[in-house]
Amino acid sequence: MTDEDKDNIERIRKAARAILQGDIKHLHILPAVAIKLLKLTKDDNAKIEHLSLIIETEPVLAAKILKQVNSAAYALPNKITSINKAVTMLGFSAVRQLAINLLLYNRLIQEGSKRAFDLLFFWQHCLYVASLSRRIAVALEHPDPDLVYTGGLLHDIGELVLETHGRMTYSDFIASMDKNEHAVIEEERRFFGITHAEIGHLFCLEWQLPAPIAAIVACHHSLPAEISPYAKYEAEIAMVSFANYIAWIQGIGSSSHDSHSTLQKTVLETLNVEQLDLEALLQQADQDMRMTREFYDVELPGLTTLRATLVKATINLSQISEVKPVETVDTSGKKLSSSLTAPHHSLDPDDFIPRTLEAIQTEFAFDRSIMFTIDPKRRCLLASYWQPEAMLPQTLQPFEIDIGGISGLLLECLREKKAVIVNTNIEPGNPILQRLNTAEFTALPVLNHNRLIGLLYADYSLSKKAIRAQLLPEIMPIAYELGIAMFNAKQYEQQKKHAQIDHLTQLFNKRMANNFLTEIFQRDKSKLTNIAIGFIDIDHFKQFNDTCGHQAGDDALKIVADILRSLTRPGDFIGRYGGEEFLFILKNTNEKGAYVYAERIRSRIERRGKVMSQRFHDLQLTVSIGIAMYNAGYANYSDMVEAADQAMYRAKSEGRNRTVMLSGSAVDKK
Repeated sequence: MTDEDKDNIERIRKAARAILQGDIKHLHILPAVAIKLLKLTKDDNAKIEHLSLIIETEPVLAAKILKQVNSAAYALPNKITSINKAVTMLGFSAVRQLAINLLLYNRLIQEGSKRAFDLLFFWQHCLYVASLSRRIAVALEHPDPDLVYTGGLLHDIGELVLETHGRMTYSDFIASMDKNEHAVIEEERRFFGITHAEIGHLFCLEWQLPAPIAAIVACHHSLPAEISPYAKYEAEIAMVSFANYIAWIQGIGSSSHDSHSTLQKTVLETLNVEQLDLEALLQQADQDMRMTREFYDVELPGLTTLRATLVKATINLSQISEVKPVETVDTSGKKLSSSLTAPHHSLDPDDFIPRTLEAIQTEFAFDRSIMFTIDPKRRCLLASYWQPEAMLPQTLQPFEIDIGGISGLLLECLREKKAVIVNTNIEPGNPILQRLNTAEFTALPVLNHNRLIGLLYADYSLSKKAIRAQLLPEIMPIAYELGIAMFNAKQYEQQKKHAQIDHLTQLFNKRMANNFLTEIFQRDKSKLTNIAIGFIDIDHFKQFNDTCGHQAGDDALKIVADILRSLTRPGDFIGRYGGEEFLFILKNTNEKGAYVYAERIRSRIERRGKVMSQRFHDLQLTVSIGIAMYNAGYANYSDMVEAADQAMYRAKSEGRNRTVMLSGSAVDKK
């Protein structure tokens, strides 16, 4: 370490003393056992016994790890009863990482936060960056993906230090933020006199964490110089930095304030991004996050929240561009106005496509523009958006181009994926020229991963100007950006649906049930009197799996879901709450109505079970149902859900295949 490095660390240490409530070495930032586990990351002499001993000194942690390794997620053939055996079966890295995740999660959840810095939001960001970093490391054949994962998990630890132990917290910093043209890292230095990366680095040094982790924490916003002792970890830092940027552009930031992130050019120079299949990596990271949510049984900020965060960030960026225009350089060297790229930060095609068409017209003085999308069922290009709106009167709608009938330059555009100019001199009989009453137009392919997803059209029909060939390479980057934006919008819709729907039953999931109840319970209490919650549990469900196999168990769940779907009114809610449990929420009902509805479900399932008894090896498919009607004694919706759950257990204890109403009602039980 050079004298300059030592001086810099001393500066950071001095600044930390001024803003923290105590010496960083004595602050309870992470549990002591987590620090010990982190130190094993690069300890070549570490053995299974060392890891087992550390975990076994924390009985609660040991119990949670054993519970997890014996879950269906790991599908081990025999029950694991010792940490030592768990490490042997799953591997040193897997168990160590599971323990660190549990400890960090417990630390954050116990701390809690209702302020601007949302610890649950922070936890989600850390997990996502960690997961994606490891996936990138695997794709690039890094020798130690688990090390990169740990670095990703801790990269923003400085924000946690400031929030939990700062004289001025990170929440205070967020509250002070206003729309400005400075990066957050610069604003942190103005507010604290130090950045979260610097204070995180100090944390790593004081607790003697492995050098690669300290390097990632210190340099994930700015890769180290060649003379830095951390230069040898440039690849690991770049992976986490790249994952951090991808997280931000999806709205998964470390906090919900409207900050913006930048991607260093040196990151792309360090990583061979061309080797990465980003689509596959994002899908893998999403799968990791789904498994994490199920494991912790916690409602992490949903896609709507993340989208709102991204919208706020985009608004901030657009306002920055008004003060100091942001310019993008295309491959031809022309600088594109920020008005051409800002619309693509939205996730709503009805927002960003019209805005892009309008921006193209403004930038290149076109008179008209159209965005054609592909309708695969009808095998046509469909004019989905156009500017100005009067361009396509009702007589021209719908404006479709049969893909099978395309020829000439337009066919070349689609096949070769290149921009073309079509005019009456070259193709006098072109039907688009005739239909749109113009002498010339340009067509540009809109691509994603080199796959055609649309066609961009523009003309000078009113001004009668000729379209210069030199314009095409200037417009193509916009078409490329548009393709990315359309792909992101489609991915968002798919992920939004996936985040709301249970994949097996196609009913809403537990998260959506909680969201639905949260919205209901925000009403005035006088409007809650006709709300009923019902818990449905399949009787002896384990026998279906054990006797008939898991496919039969899945079929039983689908049958119940289908019956619930067929009997539920619009406006009411049905969902799978977890395992073999379902939940219904009825509005505008009374005790008799709720009971009759539940009995219809129960009896219909019983009848269907009898019909399918042979399929289930003579097992009877029945359900037990518990109902709770709202009363003023319920402080929140979780109390009411718990009451319905208790009623369901009463139905179980009284013989199963029955409905129990848990209230002062005179309604009889079956």
